[in-house]
Amino acid sequence: MSESPHIFEATLENFQEKVMQASMETPVLVDVWADWCEPCKQLMPHLEKLATEYKGAFLLAKVNADEQQELSGHLGVRSLPTVILVKGGQAVDGFNGALPEGEIRKVLEKHVEAPAENPHDKANRLWEEGDLDGALTILVQMNQDDPQNIAVLIDLAQIKAELGDTDTAQQILDSLAPEDKMQSHAKQLAARLKFMKQAGELPPMAELEARLESNPKDCDALHQLALQHVLKDNNAEAMDLLIRLMQADSQYKDGIAKTTLVELFDKLGNNNPDVRTYRRKLYTLMH
Repeated sequence: MSESPHIFEATLENFQEKVMQASMETPVLVDVWADWCEPCKQLMPHLEKLATEYKGAFLLAKVNADEQQELSGHLGVRSLPTVILVKGGQAVDGFNGALPEGEIRKVLEKHVEAPAENPHDKANRLWEEGDLDGALTILVQMNQDDPQNIAVLIDLAQIKAELGDTDTAQQILDSLAPEDKMQSHAKQLAARLKFMKQAGELPPMAELEARLESNPKDCDALHQLALQHVLKDNNAEAMDLLIRLMQADSQYKDGIAKTTLVELFDKLGNNNPDVRTYRRKLYTLMH
């Protein structure tokens, strides 16, 4: 259960007071869910994040359908998850299924006044939602307003790289002071740019996979397919192929498998669970 004061468990006993009456002053988003429902588990973190972000502009009422069968029946729930927005004592909107965060925001925006959003946070949110152009516009303006903001500058370079403008991204990276280049985001950017340059004209993934089927120790294919996976952000698959490359020939191209693994660790950061897993595998392989 979240510790947020804006999120609570709704029951048949408290629904009238905490949802219907409360909605006369503050909109209440009712989420009907169950432990066995996978879409419910996908949706709930988005709802909890938004309830926290909106800082009480709406309340999130969580209804466990298995424990509150009578209440679920009164609400007319036929599938899970079911989300109902209650405002002024009336159900005014809602949806079924696990919508992405951006779509949930669109539902909320029709009925709830959103709090002012920090521009950098908004840029990162748009980035996560796949709106790279929208994020870029905000970051460019922030950079013009404060050219010394290194975090904004690095994010700007990251998005430029994702949009394929690696020259600009590299120029931004090269312009950073030595100490700024040691920041984790800058190291991740440097690694990403290096991977993009290494990739060059790689053979298609299907061709590389076919080569590995006929010869699982084809070092060129292992290396090239790993790079393909890195560029598609299939990081665990890439690291697995690099470990296989080390097992096949640890000295291939002067030990490029180990070097590439370490660069990939830098790109993803130490908190990434795949990095922790494959760092242990690399250590075991070397010792």
